[in-house]
Amino acid sequence: MHTESDDTKRLRKRTKAAAIMILVFIPLTILFGVYFLNDRKYYIISLLIICYTMIPFIMVFERRKPQARELIIIAVLIAIAVAGRAAFFMAPQFKPVIAVVIIAAVCFGAEAGFLVGAMTGFVSNFFFGQGPWTPWQMFCFGMIGFLAGVLFQKGLLKRTRKQLCIFGGLSTFFIYGGIVDLWTIFMVSPKPEIETAILVYGTALGFNAIHAFATVVFLYILANPMIEKLERIKIKYGLLE
Repeated sequence: MHTESDDTKRLRKRTKAAAIMILVFIPLTILFGVYFLNDRKYYIISLLIICYTMIPFIMVFERRKPQARELIIIAVLIAIAVAGRAAFFMAPQFKPVIAVVIIAAVCFGAEAGFLVGAMTGFVSNFFFGQGPWTPWQMFCFGMIGFLAGVLFQKGLLKRTRKQLCIFGGLSTFFIYGGIVDLWTIFMVSPKPEIETAILVYGTALGFNAIHAFATVVFLYILANPMIEKLERIKIKYGLLE
């Protein structure tokens, strides 16, 4: 007999699989690319991250086949994030990507949030330039989406504009800024010292603050109307249930 507890168990199974991919396999793959591939095979690393991302996302459909409209809405969210990043190409760090990723995670779950984030980083860099930084950006965008989805599922993150803005600003500054700057440190020296870390993080402080501010602004403007419309679509068509 199908019960609500069965659904809860399946959700934990998917989330656990996604957490293993995100916290173990993806960082190990990125570090493998840095130390064993000399940080030059970034296309291979990026594609591996996409493959890892797809596994927990596909598990969302373990009891039924995915419908085209469910995949289309994810593709549309990725396209919106990519277009938003491209539209503000003249404003360094002032981008709506993380705001869209958080909205996707809140509406469609942690797995979808990570997929939207990772794919946005990969696709948008065909416009901004692919490089060894791409896997790190994919991981950061996706990680924020996954965390937003998990916190929302646990009731620790509400759909209120205030909470989304606070989470968005903090996660952008500390998670995205902290991890991407870590790549910069590795790029400067394969065996970084504390002085290098202080210099890199100190230099990037202003850029990370602008990026965090941009996420707050875009969440303040976009969160309520986008979530309202996505929830209507989700309920009407039973998306990703």
